Amino acid sequence: MLYYLLYEVLHLKYQVFGPLRVFGYPSFRALLAAMTATLICLLLGAPMIAWLRRLKYGQEIREEGVKAHQAKKGTPTMGGVLIITGIVAGTLLWADLSNLYVWVVLFALLAHGAIGFLDDYLKIARRQNLGLQGRWKLLGQVTTALVIGGVLIGFGNYATYLSVPFFKDFQPDLTAWLYLPFMLLVMTGSSNAVNLTDGLDGLAISTTFVVALTLTLLCYVTGLTELALYLNLPPSPLALEVTVFCAALAGASLGFLWFNAPPAEVFMGDVGSLAIGGCMGCVAIVIKQELLLVILGGVFVIETLSVILQVSYYKLTKDPQTGIGKRIFKMSPLHHHFELTGWKESKIVFRFLIVQIFFALVALATLKLR
Repeated sequence: MLYYLLYEVLHLKYQVFGPLRVFGYPSFRALLAAMTATLICLLLGAPMIAWLRRLKYGQEIREEGVKAHQAKKGTPTMGGVLIITGIVAGTLLWADLSNLYVWVVLFALLAHGAIGFLDDYLKIARRQNLGLQGRWKLLGQVTTALVIGGVLIGFGNYATYLSVPFFKDFQPDLTAWLYLPFMLLVMTGSSNAVNLTDGLDGLAISTTFVVALTLTLLCYVTGLTELALYLNLPPSPLALEVTVFCAALAGASLGFLWFNAPPAEVFMGDVGSLAIGGCMGCVAIVIKQELLLVILGGVFVIETLSVILQVSYYKLTKDPQTGIGKRIFKMSPLHHHFELTGWKESKIVFRFLIVQIFFALVALATLKLR
């Protein structure tokens, strides 16, 4: 909205003030979006936490989990609403709202956030760590992905080939019929991966900040056709404006981390984790870096794989008589395994953050290793 007023109206139409042309640069508006989202989270954080306490919207902790986490029971949850507010505000104020991709990623954020909100609300209403049933949650995620896929392929002049990291000329075309299920897998997988990682104070949001910053850079270089071609990336001028959205995501993550840092004053809840994961998957799709997201989101992938391996191995080794199987880890996701081995929560968070920064550097290195 401010972009339209300051650039489209005052600069282009009425030529009121020459320096207003700076608002025509997505890079500058991305910085403003990041600062706007950060400030909104910082300013609204304390009042929202107090409001959630009054409503008694506290986190329920599963009994079979890490016992030390029982002390966190009752900590305000659904703080993801704060993150979403910062992202939406930063995007609406500083992005070019005539850009289709901007609305697509906003829809991914809000749709997944709505699914998570319902899940969180049911947990609070029932006073137990059981919210929306898995099949209904999956149905919502699948529906969201199909809507986005239909819009991109039907109206966005969207290509259905894949950009494969480390390979310059290998770009297999899946066609619309195969790409839609693949898109569904990317968005649903990304959404659930962030959700699984959100188990320690500051873990999910700090790693999200790193991924969001990297996605901001990827959107920028993808949107500049000459630079994208130089780096052998699929050029997409529409993706340039998504830089503003990703910067807002990074800014909101930074602002929320102020309150979510150990010991957390508020949890993001599923409304935050599902929304963040869903929109990051969507961003990777619009810039044609779906496979690179596996490298970029390395910590999220590892956390998810630890759960898959744990559950699979437990079922394969289950004793028919006792119904008890063996475990690879002391507990999954992986961060709980390290807790049970004696690592302090803050040490796990910082070390996982270091690992995530490393994965982001590897992802950026692939831009030249093709």
